[in-house]
Amino acid sequence: MTLTDTAVTRILLADDHALVRRGVRLILDSEPDLQVVAEAGDGAEAIAMARTHSVDLAVLDVAMPRMTGLQAARELSALQPGLRILMLTMYDNEQYFFQALKAGASGYVLKSVADQDLVAACRAAKRGEPFLYPGAVTALIRNYLDRVRHGEEVPDTVLTVREEEVLKLIAEGNSSKEIAETLVISIKTVQRHRANLLQKLGLRDRLELTRYAIRAGLIEP
Repeated sequence: MTLTDTAVTRILLADDHALVRRGVRLILDSEPDLQVVAEAGDGAEAIAMARTHSVDLAVLDVAMPRMTGLQAARELSALQPGLRILMLTMYDNEQYFFQALKAGASGYVLKSVADQDLVAACRAAKRGEPFLYPGAVTALIRNYLDRVRHGEEVPDTVLTVREEEVLKLIAEGNSSKEIAETLVISIKTVQRHRANLLQKLGLRDRLELTRYAIRAGLIEP
């Protein structure tokens, strides 16, 4: 079911602070077209909730234990491609913002102004539109201008969600067997993804893949 099929947007809310969840839920449930139907305390629990509840929109805190909101967003995007995702964060940080976009989020809302922006962000997601706070728009423009200034071009090839997951796990030092077990795929499939990554990115080995993953913000140096 898509967001347009129902008058009420069913929301999965994930934040490791119960008090924050309670406050956010009050904001959302007070709107006639928004309803929190599931809550989670971390990213892994959010994914489990998404499997057992029918939801249209996930509102995820960026920084959570066990599995971050960014990691959960990637998993949820792969699990339910039609699910809309908003990141809720206390960090006005360009790095988190760009990682959120890469993870499949359609919006980025600061907790400090959640009472003003969150409802609008949810409704924008319902319409299939992005929602960015003013500082994020500035960051996007600055990033674009920096790329132009340095003569960089947007790459012709874009990694799939699965390829990005494999790349992250390779860069974190996992073996093909470990990656296969983590993603529940065969070792041959992992090796095929690895070969595709090397070809797409024009790289030669694990070391170069790791460097690329760091530059892309998939892992910390």
